Amino acid sequence: MKKVLILGAGMVVKPIVQHLLKQGYGVTVATRTKSKAVAMIDGHANGTALAWTVEDEDTLDKLIEEHDLTVSLLPYAYHVMVAGKCINHKKNMVTTSYVKPEMKALDAQAKEAGIIILNELGLDPGIDHMSAMRIIDHVHDKSGKIEEFYSFCGALVAPEVEQNPFNYKFTWAPKGVVMAGNNDGKYLRHGKEKYVPTEDLFKDIYRVDFPNVGILEVYPNRDSLPYIELYGIPETKTMFRGTFRYDKWCEILDAFKSIKLLSYDKFDMEGMTYADFMARMIGAESSEDIKAKTAEKLGIAEDSDPIVAMEWVGLFDQTPMNRKEDSPFEVVSDIMIAKMMIGSDERDMVVMQHTFVAKYPDGGEEVIKSRMLDFGTPGGDTSVARTVALPAACGVEMILKGEITTTGVHIPVIPEIYNPILDQLETLDIKMVEEFGLPVSETIK
Repeated sequence: MKKVLILGAGMVVKPIVQHLLKQGYGVTVATRTKSKAVAMIDGHANGTALAWTVEDEDTLDKLIEEHDLTVSLLPYAYHVMVAGKCINHKKNMVTTSYVKPEMKALDAQAKEAGIIILNELGLDPGIDHMSAMRIIDHVHDKSGKIEEFYSFCGALVAPEVEQNPFNYKFTWAPKGVVMAGNNDGKYLRHGKEKYVPTEDLFKDIYRVDFPNVGILEVYPNRDSLPYIELYGIPETKTMFRGTFRYDKWCEILDAFKSIKLLSYDKFDMEGMTYADFMARMIGAESSEDIKAKTAEKLGIAEDSDPIVAMEWVGLFDQTPMNRKEDSPFEVVSDIMIAKMMIGSDERDMVVMQHTFVAKYPDGGEEVIKSRMLDFGTPGGDTSVARTVALPAACGVEMILKGEITTTGVHIPVIPEIYNPILDQLETLDIKMVEEFGLPVSETIK
């Protein structure tokens, strides 16, 4: 029996554990909180739960040596440490995280050890890469060129879920969701590079009508330019990766940022109420009539979406914050998370869309769209957990069966990897629906 070591037991880990156990593999889940691992294994005879922390490198070393493959679902900062031990023991490794330069630097060592370190094998990154490359390779096989490429993805609640004033509920990594609001953006559109500074991130939005969902807004997802090379489309005049949200979110987060509510800069908050905190953030002398003062500072009406959201989440309350030195980001993200987590009886949803403009040697052009709409199960696995964990599970199976023979540090952009994983995901009801031959007018406006 092949044995898989899974490091971490976060919100997206359960589906990979249960899938691999059902397929007859031995699975050890090593994590800080053993009870989480025990719950995921759910009494399966081939499962082992282990209390372990990243500081215990000696135990990690032994675990990697004793298993056939390691899946690191730890925070990305620990992946390189794990990868070094996998190289030492000549054991393959899978992650769902972005490849950092430090990981990429291990490529030669991984090849020398005869192993693959397969990264970015989740949803975004992961399914986005694989589904995009399937179409890009299809176009190139017909001697065509990619003229424009847009890729949008979002983890949201299902349309029927009762919305709050933010039109958003957290379905995964809530701190990370808020933190992403501090990113900047960079993309190529119609041959021109555009840099979006963080203060303009939520001003630079597109709107897309997604079937069976409705109008969604899109804002830039970090730096899109490296994907021109990663996807092998130097000919493209547009490369734009973005994040889907319902309406209101971008408008509200833009207002938050304009008064630095997402700042990481710390100051002394001892004795402050939330209203006092807001007075400090807008430069008001007192917290009296703080709602009106905040609206005036932002130049918007008191019944506007950002003010309604601030009031609903409690930022105007005369409630003690009970903090000492801290940052606005921590205050605001904590108060949002307290009121905005998805309920156990509510469905989450993952939406993904690629839009291509392809041009062929005979002068013909077409728009190709590839979409995924996936829902979670109330009380069961969330959609975001399934769509992050199951691609990794499929990759693990392929490596253990010897169906992936390449070595080194990789992401899933080669046919040997992406085709069988996409095919297997369809058997697990995770599927991209592709439309070919659409008129050029169907591209992103």
